[in-house]
Amino acid sequence: MSLWAIADIHLSFKSNKDEWDKLKPRGPEDGLILAGDIGESLKTLNDAFETAKKNFKYVFWVPGNHELYSSGTAPEEEMHLRGEAKYMACVMNAKKHGVLTPEDEYMTWIYENEDGMQAGAVICPVFALYDYSFRPDHVSRDQVLDWCMEEGIRATDESLLWPTPYATRDEWCHRLVSQCETKLERAAETGLPLVIINHWPLREDTIFIPKVPRFTPWCGTKKTENWHKKYHAKVVVTGHLHVRRTDWIDGVRFEEVSLGYPRQWKEAKDVGNDVNSMMREILPGPHPPEPGMEPPTAWRTLGTVHLERPRVTTQLSRRNTIHT
Repeated sequence: MSLWAIADIHLSFKSNKDEWDKLKPRGPEDGLILAGDIGESLKTLNDAFETAKKNFKYVFWVPGNHELYSSGTAPEEEMHLRGEAKYMACVMNAKKHGVLTPEDEYMTWIYENEDGMQAGAVICPVFALYDYSFRPDHVSRDQVLDWCMEEGIRATDESLLWPTPYATRDEWCHRLVSQCETKLERAAETGLPLVIINHWPLREDTIFIPKVPRFTPWCGTKKTENWHKKYHAKVVVTGHLHVRRTDWIDGVRFEEVSLGYPRQWKEAKDVGNDVNSMMREILPGPHPPEPGMEPPTAWRTLGTVHLERPRVTTQLSRRNTIHT
């Protein structure tokens, strides 16, 4: 049983949808993690789940910000869904396909580890959102949106991601974090390592987005910074940034597994990659490094490993909204 992962497949883009339709099965017992930002509509989500379940026995999904969007261009049956109601509608669609979500009990995954021995891990899809705390110390919560706009950055979430029934996204985030921690504590009590799956990064130091450096407030919460140690994680799987990378922190592997918008992975596609080769193997995965011997960040822009940070080839143009 191998476990694979991909995020941010953004199927509202026709070329990405065409690529997703080329999804191929792996082993008969393999699983697939969809780490958020599949698309904005329930129909898109249904199509993605149907394709995933045709090719993988087990499928896990966590929401990204795009699944939570509510807009005037949404299908009529979805226009009234905002915030938590939109999330729960996505969860119900997942259940129809047998896709596991943050609302389900966590699954124990049995596999052959990197040493050829039988091992187990608890697969933990979580939904933690963000609370704007990924910001410099000198910038207060009340100032953060103005600070972002100094560089022309304002996330689409500010218009389309409603916190209903909570007063703010911060409040919703803190409620979600508390709920996640209760479930993760129970999972850690099994004595098995965890695979924690969240759309948004758990740690601010795994964020490298030089074209939009002031986008970080929409990228997570500092409340999750030590989850990998506190809950004895083996792997942390995230997306959102559209910057594929592997980091080892405190002996834990962090995988950012985004595909991204068509223009963002075009170079990888041009050298022969497709949606299948852009997936990351989560379990069994590589042998962990010795303590204190963690390798540097492995960047995976082209689907292969390189150790230098991706070059910034274009300057950020001033604009009002950033879509991520």
